[in-house]
This record gives sequence, structure tokens and C-alpha cells, in this order.
Amino acid sequence: MSRASGPTRHASRSLPDTAIDWLGSDRHGANVLTAARTLLALEGALQKVLPPGLGQACRVARMENRQVTLAVPSAAYAARLRQLAPRTVAQLANSGWNLTEIQVKVQAGLLQSRMNTSRPKQSIPLDSQALDAFRGLHENLRPGPLADAVARLVARHGRA
Repeated sequence: MSRASGPTRHASRSLPDTAIDWLGSDRHGANVLTAARTLLALEGALQKVLPPGLGQACRVARMENRQVTLAVPSAAYAARLRQLAPRTVAQLANSGWNLTEIQVKVQAGLLQSRMNTSRPKQSIPLDSQALDAFRGLHENLRPGPLADAVARLVARHGRA
């Protein structure tokens, strides 16, 4: 009588514990892992040579034939990146990357996925002197959006 076969763990042959172990366990997976590490390393190099806001917003989408394709969240990022492309290619070449051209593709959803992973906003509570100053400001403001905003600020920080 034969048993139903399924994944079993043998003492002589252990299964990979993580996805990275699994990817590295065969030739095709190792190639995928190497490509992913290369793209991540290039992203890190780009973040060092690009202005901070631009470097954080762009992602390396592909690297082939000495050409890198970068994904950005909007046309404004794309325009700025295209302006900086010659200088960026030169800086990357000086740091050992064998690249001659940068292509830019706009991917609108890119920024929103980055927004969800940002750290929570930190606020410093206002002390009594600051609260008194904002209360005085509120009393001297004409009714309107600014007065409403100052009132909300005083109410929120006055509870603490």
C-alpha cells in the first residue's frame, strides 16, 4: 500500500527557511536574486547622486545594455530627472556602474505606495506659554479659515 506523497522534510535534505534561501537554491532563482540585488544597489547609488526628494521618489525598473530605466511618480519628477540624466550617468560611471543612458517612465501609483510606508508624523506638545500665545493670536484674528485653524490647534493641544 502506498502513502500519498507530499512535501516531507528529510534529515539529510532540509528545505529552505526563507524566500531568499529558496531563490538561491537553483540557478534560475539565483539569477533572479542577483538581478534584484543589482537593481537595489543601483537604487542606492542613485539616491546618493540625485537630490534627496528625487532620489527617494524614483525606482530602478530595468537595467539592460548599459541603459537604465527609472520609474517616477509624475511628469514633474520625470522632467527633473531628464535634466539631470547626463550628470547622473557620469557620476554613476565614476562610481563603477557601466551605464551610458537613462530612460524615464512615469508610473502614477508609485508615489502612493511610498506614502503608505512612511513613518508616522511626530508632534511636539505645546507648552503653556505657546498655548497662551496662540490663544492671544486667535482673539486678534478675523473670523475665517486661519482663525478656525488656530482654534483647532489650541483645542487639540489644550487637552494634553
